[in-house]
Amino acid sequence: MARPPTAGAGPGDAQFRQQIDAKLARKLDARGQPARIVWFGLGMMGLVGWSVTVPTLLGAVLGAWLDRHHPAGHSWTLALLVAGLTLGCGNAWHWVTRESRQ
Repeated sequence: MARPPTAGAGPGDAQFRQQIDAKLARKLDARGQPARIVWFGLGMMGLVGWSVTVPTLLGAVLGAWLDRHHPAGHSWTLALLVAGLTLGCGNAWHWVTRESRQ
């Protein structure tokens, strides 16, 4: 039968306790400010939405302009719309991972 670890059982014990204390402090701080978290979440949704929408629309507009002025065998509108969408999704991913690290 395994015994529970004793206080000061290993060299990483103090570091582990510091990590737990930091997570507990963050959680208690978040409970005290629920309105801030809601507004932060809404702001993040807006940021993600605009970071995808703007490059997609710019790609579509530029593609439509190219289709009118330089016709080709393929659709510039569709190609640049997909390129803008890809760029926007990459941009949104960047913002979300950056905020999750903080």
